[in-house]
Amino acid sequence: MSDLPAALPPAVRALAEADFSAVAQRFTAAGFAVDEPADGIITIKARPSAARPAVLISVGVHGDETGPIEVVAYLLDALSHQASALAVDLMLCVGNIGAIRAGKRFIDADLNRMFREQRGTLEGTAEAARADVMIAATAAFFKDAGPQRWHLDLHTAIRPSVYPTFAIVPELIAEQPRRALIDWLGYAGIGAIIMNPASVGTYSYYAAEHHAAAGTTIELGRIGTLGQNDLTQFKAASQALDDLLRGVPLRADAPKPHVFNTARQIIKLSDQFRMAFGKETHNFTAMKQGEEIARDGDTVYTVQHPEELVVFPNPDVRVGLRAGLMVVRVE
Repeated sequence: MSDLPAALPPAVRALAEADFSAVAQRFTAAGFAVDEPADGIITIKARPSAARPAVLISVGVHGDETGPIEVVAYLLDALSHQASALAVDLMLCVGNIGAIRAGKRFIDADLNRMFREQRGTLEGTAEAARADVMIAATAAFFKDAGPQRWHLDLHTAIRPSVYPTFAIVPELIAEQPRRALIDWLGYAGIGAIIMNPASVGTYSYYAAEHHAAAGTTIELGRIGTLGQNDLTQFKAASQALDDLLRGVPLRADAPKPHVFNTARQIIKLSDQFRMAFGKETHNFTAMKQGEEIARDGDTVYTVQHPEELVVFPNPDVRVGLRAGLMVVRVE
């Protein structure tokens, strides 16, 4: 049974409930090959196949991050009424459907830590099973795709941030598509980019590592209630997404995001883990060399560079998962 708010616009309700019937009918009528390989996943491809960019957009990987659901719902609905304007092969994935319907972040565990070979004690969770479905659909979508491959995984942040919008970009993406992605992120109003050297099991890193996609996890502002999000905070990202799907070139004067490198991941090793600051600490809070970040039994994490900034501080994660990310500015 769904716990979604009663008064939702039809397009938003349909996407939140993973109901693609109306948009699927419109794109099919326009001559596209439309498939729904699993609950909450739709692919829309040109027929016959053409050398088009392959774009995967995912929302709701965390069930309480509802703003991107609304943004994409309105974009997809509008585009389906002008179906011939779609200039890419598109896969749309609504991630943690059960959590969205329940109004929760997840059912058993964080879905965005499941895209890895070894899941340990998380293997039997609802999210592990959902990740397997998403992995299979993603592999099928990119199997015969051309060289232009994108994966935009849209999120909203739990806590305030010095940079209200930011993105995580895997370092392993090849230089040319990585630069194109960063340019697009600047156009989408993303203020900061964190270059990530290693996977922690996220969906976007999986797509980059296994399918050569220019994948990124994008934080588009703050968490809000479905149907009550302030959509003005997503205006730039919404326009950039719409332009990408319609094949509109980037403006030459698009702003450039600040770029940060990952200094290190702060991993929770045991239940003794304690951070030197609260989990309400703003993302990109600056810390000076020598300051204590966290303590975990005999292990003490301290700032190694003249300045490091903390992102995603969360001491309540499960043992073995990332409790925080320390970054340094490079651009």
